[in-house]
Amino acid sequence: MKVLVIEDNPTDLKLMGEVLKMSGHIVRERTSAEEAVDAIAADVPDVILLDLHLPGMDGLTLVRRLKANAATNPIPVVAVTAYTDRYRRDDIVAAGCEACITKPIDTRKLSEQLVQTAERKTR
Repeated sequence: MKVLVIEDNPTDLKLMGEVLKMSGHIVRERTSAEEAVDAIAADVPDVILLDLHLPGMDGLTLVRRLKANAATNPIPVVAVTAYTDRYRRDDIVAAGCEACITKPIDTRKLSEQLVQTAERKTR
């Protein structure tokens, strides 16, 4: 599965990317929503793992933008956040995310969570 990981924290980005690669996924990594827009246009991923707290355009704004576009609307988006007090699950789902993972991430479950989300979205 092609996964686009969007995360501005270098440690979290490396951790998620390596865990997903070890699980057999093709992983592309970006550190901002603006970079992600270009990456998605160049090669549409099967699923997006998106940090919500990003510099510049935040994650929820990016999700709304993706879901408003017919070409990118079908891509499942899994939100990642450490700010559970700032980002409520209802707001995350309302923006268009199919699921939310809280930090710290359980690396043992990460790949499975993404695969399940992608499968639910394609049904």
